[in-house]
Amino acid sequence: MIDRLPKKIRQQQLTDSIEQNPFITDDELMRKFNVSIQTIRLDRMELSIPELRERMKLMAEQSYDQVRSLPLHEIIGDVIDLQLDKSGISLFEIMDHHVFSRTKIARGHHIFAQANSLAVAVINEEVALTASAEIRFVRTVVLGEKCIAKAYVRSISKARTKARVEVLTYVGEELVFQGDFVIFRIHKE
Repeated sequence: MIDRLPKKIRQQQLTDSIEQNPFITDDELMRKFNVSIQTIRLDRMELSIPELRERMKLMAEQSYDQVRSLPLHEIIGDVIDLQLDKSGISLFEIMDHHVFSRTKIARGHHIFAQANSLAVAVINEEVALTASAEIRFVRTVVLGEKCIAKAYVRSISKARTKARVEVLTYVGEELVFQGDFVIFRIHKE
């Protein structure tokens, strides 16, 4: 059994862990520090660190550009950060209706839809459409897991009619999906 850290040290490391990965869950922190979920919650309360959902809301309110290419409700997952023509992050929690009933494994089209909609949302244009996608599912995702998709605009054509967007999706720190999208940028006159 791993020795437990003194409270002050644990709380400092907990703060550092949340600063490094604001998407870390209480369950992950519990395992990381080998303490009960109640201890993690008490530590967060003492340190005035909100729960994951509140941290996500705060991040979303603090900074991101307005999505131009599609309505927010059409993006699969919650957009946490967005810098048009640069990068974006979204969070998508796998629920009952996203999985196969027998295996509790997420249906691939949901994982793809999160990545694809984020790749389109990151484009600074009124209309943006997926032209092609080269994708790879790295491992299965199961009920209750939270998918963090990170999109990066890798290039924009000289005529500004196409963009190449890479999307990497993680559960915790483990890569579960990667996609390379070519997005058409349609200039409205």
